[in-house]
Amino acid sequence: MPLFRLLLPALLAAAGAGAQAQAQPLEGEWVNYRDAYRAMVVFEKYGKPKHFLQNHYQVSPRQGPASLDGLRLTLSGKSVQLELPLDAAGRTVLPLLKAAYDDNAVLALNRKLSGYVFRPRVSIVARADGVYEAADLRAACEQAQAYQRATDAAFRGGRCIGVRFSFVRRSDAQLRVRAGGQDGAPLPVAEGPAFADDAKADFSVVDYRFAASSAQGQVVSQHTPLAIAPLYD
Repeated sequence: MPLFRLLLPALLAAAGAGAQAQAQPLEGEWVNYRDAYRAMVVFEKYGKPKHFLQNHYQVSPRQGPASLDGLRLTLSGKSVQLELPLDAAGRTVLPLLKAAYDDNAVLALNRKLSGYVFRPRVSIVARADGVYEAADLRAACEQAQAYQRATDAAFRGGRCIGVRFSFVRRSDAQLRVRAGGQDGAPLPVAEGPAFADDAKADFSVVDYRFAASSAQGQVVSQHTPLAIAPLYD
């Protein structure tokens, strides 16, 4: 999902540190919208290749297993009152609204904030036709790695070794490698988190590993994945 491309008039000197801090839980009765705004703008202003990537704001359980059913995230301020829909992984498109920033608006949950982690979440853009060039998936993983290394001092990802396709239902997790015009057998399906550091681990996941496949082939997904995440060693 594309993000609104509104930029801050001037980034505060602590913007970079604010982006890194999003990996940690934010405590209290609400989350400061300005902190979330600054962290998301870091992606918007990032000048290196990112055309395979997208950035969301994620609310995820600090400990699993936990359900996101009924969880609601609301942006509240003097000039704005918006409910921000969350997908099954707890992600939303955070609107970058100058009026809400100026009003010092807040992000509130309908549950105790102490049980959740709030952070930007970079993932790989899903294709509508379900066909992914193997070379593009490698490039996407490398773009995500370069971005995380540039914006998060705590990032410890090693080599890009593959990507993870996540699905809400096991019946949707049907991924094949296509080589020479022929589709191979379905790749193995497991249960796990959509992102390696998530506590919520009840998705159906299929890992496509680069070393096991030709760089010239394609990966074909019968259904649109909930998320596609880079894998590092």
